[in-house]
Amino acid sequence: MEQHTHNHVDVFICGSGSAGLCAATWLARYGLTCKIVDWRPGPLEVGQADGVQCRTVEVFDSFGIAEELLREAYHVLEVTFWSDDGEGGIVRSSRAPDREEGVSHMPHVILNQARINGLLLGAMNKFNGQVVDYDYAVKSVEVDSKAASDPDAYCVTVTTAKHGNEEVFKAKYVLGCDGAHSAVRKSLGFKMIGDSTDSVWGVMDVYPRTNFPDIRRKAALQSQAGSLLIIPREGGSLVRLYIELPSGTTAKDVKLEDLQASARKIFHPYETEIAETYWWSAYSIGQRLADHFSKDNRVFLTGDACHTHSPKAGQGMNVSLQDGYNIGWKLASILKGQAKPDLLKTYNLEREKVAADLIEFDRGFAKAFASKSVKDGVNEKKFSELFVQAGRYTAGLTSRYGDSLITRAEWSTQSLASNLTVGMRFPSTQVVRHCDAKAMQLVKALPADGRWRIVVFAGDIRDGLAAERLNKLAIYLSSVKSPVSKYTPAGADVDSFIEAILVISGKRIQIEQDQIPNYFWPVTGKYRMRDIHKTFIDDESYNNGHGKAYEFYGVDPKAGALAIVRPDQYVSLVTGIDELELIGQFFDWFAVGRPRSDQFDLEDIVKMG
Repeated sequence: MEQHTHNHVDVFICGSGSAGLCAATWLARYGLTCKIVDWRPGPLEVGQADGVQCRTVEVFDSFGIAEELLREAYHVLEVTFWSDDGEGGIVRSSRAPDREEGVSHMPHVILNQARINGLLLGAMNKFNGQVVDYDYAVKSVEVDSKAASDPDAYCVTVTTAKHGNEEVFKAKYVLGCDGAHSAVRKSLGFKMIGDSTDSVWGVMDVYPRTNFPDIRRKAALQSQAGSLLIIPREGGSLVRLYIELPSGTTAKDVKLEDLQASARKIFHPYETEIAETYWWSAYSIGQRLADHFSKDNRVFLTGDACHTHSPKAGQGMNVSLQDGYNIGWKLASILKGQAKPDLLKTYNLEREKVAADLIEFDRGFAKAFASKSVKDGVNEKKFSELFVQAGRYTAGLTSRYGDSLITRAEWSTQSLASNLTVGMRFPSTQVVRHCDAKAMQLVKALPADGRWRIVVFAGDIRDGLAAERLNKLAIYLSSVKSPVSKYTPAGADVDSFIEAILVISGKRIQIEQDQIPNYFWPVTGKYRMRDIHKTFIDDESYNNGHGKAYEFYGVDPKAGALAIVRPDQYVSLVTGIDELELIGQFFDWFAVGRPRSDQFDLEDIVKMG
């Protein structure tokens, strides 16, 4: 092989699956470029994954790319359950909403993974021109452990091959997003721990001609002939079928005719003919977890490179993507000089637990779904109840991160906002924007742009005590003692690192803009205009009813509450509005001091026009 000189990159991403693309999108959003490579000759054309859980749609919304996703996708609204009718056929036994009402402002949808990846590719290219380099095979990854203690060291060596030519890269950080057969994981000597079962399943995307009444609904079928899961696809005609194959089947020996024959038996007495098969595969169920997720805080595994499981719960692409969503902003924060390198240790703390929980869930879910459970006397009612009870989990809304540098449940007063759970994602409900009376979801004020948020539930500021409390907070946040002053670089907008979002209660038309402290509508941007879009009110809107935000978040308007929210929309801290020192202490643990060239109070800055 012909060898080239070393190329130096801050972040090298191996693999352009959902995890790699999501991490790259975060970096692009921060204005940072990376080297992202894939062994394929071009973008994914036929994706194996299809289910897009509510949390993943929220993630896309945070990047501003949910609209196309929602327009193109199949929306899963209802799931039906079919069981053995005792006469060799099946009968519909129950139905249920696909998800619990109010758990998310976003739906569960179905869209091909290739299209999902395409949306991320488009976003990262739009943000800063970031692209994927294809036809790269990663041969090895090595870490200089001694040099890793120097945060500026390019201590990871990545050897690649492209068109027969060897190319070597020196990187500060490497992400292994290269799937179940990860070259990165193998290079590091890490192992996948777990096992495969004897259960073999087939999956096929087909155009069916059938009189089965629920072919355009998500449906779970359990019969003596086997089990089958129906996932309608986008476009109105295509359907994905997950099919349990007979005991003793070997995945590599399965033929398309076998899948079609098994499907016909399970659908009996309904007639089913496959007009065309778009894609198909067969696999044996296995649940495996990597023994390590990172090395020397420089190389990190994500997605299938560190956790594998069955696809029926629709978690694979989603959990992988959220691995990338978790680590992408952390890498960017460090490279931008905003946070200390120890921040990356929270990736292991947070995502290892999520992966372990997923493996445990998948093991039980796959076992219950198999037809063997029917034969063993596990009745259909119990299975459908399990399916419904698992709804929050399969929607991606139950992940709770433990205490760390950036998650402080032990410092929090959770009772002040009982539904803003520290360590969980910030849920959304309707509020009305004060400046223009627009009814909107509060989470729209927390886009994924790299900023931390201090969300202040100040109560009714027409009340003297509430107004005084808010003024004291504004004075503190405007002072040189505040984390805003300590960690906002000279010359940057006052809200560029930490942005304050104000949610008040009371009658919107009785509250004037000048009653709101200047800090919450600062002078920003190229034209040095006041940004009056940061205040929201829990009041009635003209055409969307009225929000019940304080009730939704479990906040007493008289007491108020303050929540610190991470760039990835997870809640870090819940405390009282008057706990000023605690706010500063929180940021002091991980943020990097950026001394300002100007030492006057930020109160002067927010007043200036």
